[in-house]
Amino acid sequence: MAEPIQLRNRPRGSVLAGMIWMAIISILLFWLPGIGSLIAGFVGGMKAGGVWNAIVAVFLPAILLAGLLFFFGSALTGIPIIGAIAGMGLFVLIVAGIGPLLVGAIIGGVLA
Repeated sequence: MAEPIQLRNRPRGSVLAGMIWMAIISILLFWLPGIGSLIAGFVGGMKAGGVWNAIVAVFLPAILLAGLLFFFGSALTGIPIIGAIAGMGLFVLIVAGIGPLLVGAIIGGVLA
């Protein structure tokens, strides 16, 4: 006789999977300004597997992108101050538009 399926022992998910799903769905649903980000956050939060993983999956790309822009802005201009200003500016712009994505990720992480 087959053993019953236990839902508690399933794998939880990963931050990387959540980030990828959020990015793809955000790009596909860009034409729905608030709802598209909310749906992307919800699906990414479910794929991340938990609330804290979902929150990390929301903020990690913003931090990495700002860091890369800081590095490349400094390297290309030769003036570290320009890279720092560009990196901080990009981080603020990304975080300013992250609200619905974060709310959706928290809801998806709770339901995962």
